[in-house]
Amino acid sequence: MWTEAAESVAPASTEEAAEVLTAAARDNLAVVVRGGGSKLDWGMPPRRLDLIVDTHRLTGVVEHAAGDLIMVVRAGTPLDAIDLGAQQLALDNPLSGATVGGAVATNTSGPRRLLYGTARDLLIGITVVRPDGRIAHAGGKVVKNVAGYDLGKLFTGSYGTLGLITECAFRLHPRPPVAAFVRRTAPAAELGALLAAVRAEQVAPSAVELDAPAEGPVTLAVLVEGTAAGVRDRAARLEKVLGGQLTEEPPEWWGRYPWDTVGMKLTAPLSRVPELLGHGAAVRGSAGAGVLYADVPVASAPAVVERLRAAAVRAGGHAVVLTAPQPVRELVDMWGPVAGLALMRRVKDRFDPGHRFAPGRFVGGI
Repeated sequence: MWTEAAESVAPASTEEAAEVLTAAARDNLAVVVRGGGSKLDWGMPPRRLDLIVDTHRLTGVVEHAAGDLIMVVRAGTPLDAIDLGAQQLALDNPLSGATVGGAVATNTSGPRRLLYGTARDLLIGITVVRPDGRIAHAGGKVVKNVAGYDLGKLFTGSYGTLGLITECAFRLHPRPPVAAFVRRTAPAAELGALLAAVRAEQVAPSAVELDAPAEGPVTLAVLVEGTAAGVRDRAARLEKVLGGQLTEEPPEWWGRYPWDTVGMKLTAPLSRVPELLGHGAAVRGSAGAGVLYADVPVASAPAVVERLRAAAVRAGGHAVVLTAPQPVRELVDMWGPVAGLALMRRVKDRFDPGHRFAPGRFVGGI
């Protein structure tokens, strides 16, 4: 792993982090932020690395305003460690050990993004330390705002290239008392009709997920949540329209990325999701939100990546390679064409003019 050669420091507060980054700026050190380490292999390795800022001491819930359905939490807090009783941060965690800051930095999500949205949608406030060591706040539950920038949206999905996230404020949701899953396995050719039937039934599912091997039948699983009576009625309707099976437990693959070595993220409009299946890769993900993930065979990675990217573009979506071993990275375009790259470069220049934060890790070498 490329992090092994660098020194590391673990600040315990936003103020300590500001001191660390002020010193790093003075010494012109290249910095990478590490949370749980579950997604350090996403994107490209940084061109240069002198210092790792580890967030494992930036943990804990700062505030839980249950009446306002709001929580403020430190960025190094593992997602799995957040327990709010009757309320929930409705952010699925596909990778064990992932932290709040890492989920925001990569805008990761899982099956329930269909109903609740992604980290970008749930985030209402943020505290960050900029590469020069200055502390900035934006959004809810803060006393100072930065005019001209929506820091929450800028930092979400930025792969740690704009600065260090130290605290996040999230919108919460009540925890549903009852959940049920309806599953159906069918030939891939029937998927489009099944998805259209689910949409037409208007049962307000929390998630509509599929699991499709490179060849063979596809399994569709629909999650409904709510009161016992409401779930019972909606699940029964789904059973009928899908010809499926009702269970209280999710499929074993639910909410997990499908890849072993080379992983891709694919998007498409809902009606064209079936066009992303096949092409030599196993595919899994949110058929209800049009966001899928592919397990690409290493031996045929360049050809399969090209086919999947072409299929996504034809369908009106996008395809990026999230993770791959170095030999594959040297053969494929990890990001593909990205609209707005010039604007993203200007934002990088504004926040990190020395290009010291995770240089080269993000799209276009940002």
